[in-house]
Amino acid sequence: MRRRFTRRGVTLLVLGIVALTVPIAAAVAVRADDSSASSGMEGMDIGTSPTEGARYWQSVSGGAFHKDGRTRTYYISADKVVWDYAPDGRNDITGEPFDDVANTYVQSGPGRIGSRYVKCLYRGYTDGTFRHLQQRRPDERYLGLLGPVIRAEVGDTIKVVFRNTCPFSTSVHPHGVFYLKDSEGAPYDDGTSGADKADDAVPTGGRHTYVWQVPDRAGPGPGDGSSVMWMYHSHTDEVSDTYAGLMGPMEITARGMARPDGSPKDVDREIFELFSVMNENASPFLDENVHRFAEPPFPDPDDEDFQESNLMHSIDGYVFGNQPLVTLHRGERVRWYVMSMGTEVDLHTPHWHGNTVTVSGMRMDTVSLLPASMVVADMVPDDVGTWLFHCHVNDHIRAGMLTRYRVVA
Repeated sequence: MRRRFTRRGVTLLVLGIVALTVPIAAAVAVRADDSSASSGMEGMDIGTSPTEGARYWQSVSGGAFHKDGRTRTYYISADKVVWDYAPDGRNDITGEPFDDVANTYVQSGPGRIGSRYVKCLYRGYTDGTFRHLQQRRPDERYLGLLGPVIRAEVGDTIKVVFRNTCPFSTSVHPHGVFYLKDSEGAPYDDGTSGADKADDAVPTGGRHTYVWQVPDRAGPGPGDGSSVMWMYHSHTDEVSDTYAGLMGPMEITARGMARPDGSPKDVDREIFELFSVMNENASPFLDENVHRFAEPPFPDPDDEDFQESNLMHSIDGYVFGNQPLVTLHRGERVRWYVMSMGTEVDLHTPHWHGNTVTVSGMRMDTVSLLPASMVVADMVPDDVGTWLFHCHVNDHIRAGMLTRYRVVA
């Protein structure tokens, strides 16, 4: 059985329910409610009225940046790599070999690319020589194709020393923080020229240093938790660049609440998850992927079945449960940062089995995401076991947008 998106049908779906999803998808920060506070989330609960919150944001809007923190430097390169959406070679949700529906997306052969694709990803390095790739710890491997987690505290300055080795121009564009025109990373007619345009499209072999300030309005406010989520991605050719894989998470912690690495000190574990239908048909590497991984006869790029086979319904770049298992401990304070990118099919509803979260003071187990939206959800797991974590959209379930997490005593 194969399933195919129709643009008209998805558009009508989005129009019909957008009024319900936007309020939740726009909630980029969270405070645990009273039940969370009594379950080990002490220090994460600040009650506030809408009026108090409005006064706070009005007071920090337009204000000068108060640099009372540190400069945090990240060395990030855009690198060409081969990525496997299903490295285990089986459906880890069912524990069985891939069935016919799954093989629509993961099986290579005549006219089909399979699960392996050439991509361009952000990768972290130890210093400006870019000779030593940062190795992720075992408990970070679930991050998959996401770029390095950029962390900072309100009052800090973020410096991204960027190198591009991909065969096309790329950039780094941040959400939420403060930047000047030479650190925006997006080309358009903005009235600037010269050095202010060097950040827009870093050529192959080129480098650029982006400097972003972290003012109060980039961090948590009343009613928020101790940290909030933003993201960064390439914006030189945003659609093509993000489908190539150039995306990463950014987390901002409240002033005085950060550990030395920038993470919030009242949270025991942080998890970052990207829900996205990665449309490999729109990747700049489509032709290379066809000739490298498919077998002849090579397909017509406009063939609908071929296009469907290249829609990788992934979580952090993994399908059908192939993401390395996230392990949590019962009773610890866990903060989930979830985000989405893509097009009108990227209406996602991440759902946790077994445990619940609080988002904007509401207890729930399912949250809503639209493209380029971010949600922060706090959890104190109390149910031991291995649990499903998946998008609840039916088409996305069938196409493999599922993973698992484990809670141990």
